[in-house]
Amino acid sequence: MSVTIITLVVVAVFIGALMRTVFGFGEAIVSMPLLALLPIPIHTSVSLIGLAGLTVASLTVVSGWRHIERSILIRLALSTVIGIPVGLVMLYLAPASVIMTGLGIFLIVYGVYSVIKKRIFKTIDHPLLKAKGWVYPFGFASGVLGGAYNFNGVPVVIYGTLRQWNPDRFRGTLQAHFLISGVLVVTGHAIGGLWTVDALVLYGYSIPAILLATVLGVYVNKRIPAKKFESYLFLIIILLGVLMLVPRG
Repeated sequence: MSVTIITLVVVAVFIGALMRTVFGFGEAIVSMPLLALLPIPIHTSVSLIGLAGLTVASLTVVSGWRHIERSILIRLALSTVIGIPVGLVMLYLAPASVIMTGLGIFLIVYGVYSVIKKRIFKTIDHPLLKAKGWVYPFGFASGVLGGAYNFNGVPVVIYGTLRQWNPDRFRGTLQAHFLISGVLVVTGHAIGGLWTVDALVLYGYSIPAILLATVLGVYVNKRIPAKKFESYLFLIIILLGVLMLVPRG
């Protein structure tokens, strides 16, 4: 593996970790499509971002621990465990082209949803999902997407939005879920044989970048209103999704 490829991988991991620290979620949403543009196997990318995401979660979870909705977190964890093997099977059985197409479509749909959600929910003054049972399908989806793409946080972000969590509960529960689901996803990757020498080497190179992104992200989060950047961020996500749909030779 050339120095150029290693450098680009580390940059992709850094950008994802920075986004996670600033916005509270989404490192895989940025890093995975960026890595998909590089000549490295999809399995290597999945295992690398799984390890990177778990590292960031370990560094950021403490600050919001007292705001966690524990009953919801337990239900999320239980249903996530069931979904992870399904995601791993999808990753193993689906051709790379199908995986990239699915990734692209998912990014576009999620990006569009994120752009318009504020307009949709501005006129709604009550939670749309009141029944506690709704947490299970979202937790299952988190496991499936976590096992396949490391997108384990996206269903929980949508669930929290529909439940209209306040910012402290949203961030605290989300970060705790990242830590628990991250452990489960990384364990699934290890058991499923996704850990390769290349993935572990790239992870080793990425650790300083992850630490730097975490420190820088905390600084940015405290000084710059993140809301000003959200619209541009999700437009970039949509663009990355479109790039995933472009045929490669």
